[in-house]
Amino acid sequence: MQDWKKIGSKILFPPIWLIMILTVISTIALVAIFVNGWETYPVACICYVIAFYTLTVICMFCWKVLPGCYQTVKSKLHSNKYADRYLTDVVYKTEIGLYRSLAINLIYVAVNAVSGIIYKTYWFGIFAVYYGIIAIMRFLLVRYVGKNTIGNNYLGELKRARLCAAILLTVNLALSGAVLMMVYFDRGFQYQGFLIYVIALYTFYITTTAIIDMVKYRKYKSPIMSITKVIKMASALFSMLFLETAMFAQFGADTSPEAKRIMIMATGAGISVAVVVMAIYMIVQTSKEIKLSKK
Repeated sequence: MQDWKKIGSKILFPPIWLIMILTVISTIALVAIFVNGWETYPVACICYVIAFYTLTVICMFCWKVLPGCYQTVKSKLHSNKYADRYLTDVVYKTEIGLYRSLAINLIYVAVNAVSGIIYKTYWFGIFAVYYGIIAIMRFLLVRYVGKNTIGNNYLGELKRARLCAAILLTVNLALSGAVLMMVYFDRGFQYQGFLIYVIALYTFYITTTAIIDMVKYRKYKSPIMSITKVIKMASALFSMLFLETAMFAQFGADTSPEAKRIMIMATGAGISVAVVVMAIYMIVQTSKEIKLSKK
């Protein structure tokens, strides 16, 4: 019995050098199979078995090693005063997140605006407008937290959150333009090779974290934190629409153009309604709170 356990342990937990070799071999073999169309060849079955075994041992290695690495990294981060503050202080984390998001948005605005001018197309112009609206909201929030500490001026936070919620309603103009371009001009996003899976994974990740944050940060009763998460959720929903067009481009060869149009229009309408509902809810709630605060 002990011998079987040792054999099983050696099979599931091979040396790290062997895992690296198997990973390289499996990657090269799978790329060669898919690029050259060898999926039905007998040798492909052998490659699939090797790839499956490689994936299994990688998962087992991560299951064994990652918890210890996580605790080590976590302890080192907490030993640094700035990292520890970011991990434990939600106000500080929110402020840093706003500055980071604003910087990324401004880069997107510049890239899409320049691309629209170079290629002379409204497609990039629409996204420049979309990212510009998101950047305006985040700039207003950054400007507020630069002058006020979150939690110290509840009335001021309510007014700034209501203003951003009102601006959020205008995002649907850019969304409508993007949907029209997708439906009537066959515009969309295309990602080559395995990049589509990376984009899909990232999109589902940011959508999931946006939902969790909206629920998680409600307990802090901060309008600035709430509107920040609403904006993040709206951005994640738009990313889902962009991912849908990329999926059609990659895997929708058998889907009729009419079916694609209907699905894109349905998704766009659903996202538009969700964003409007979130924005109106924030406007109504903050307006009520403002009236109560003034009384």
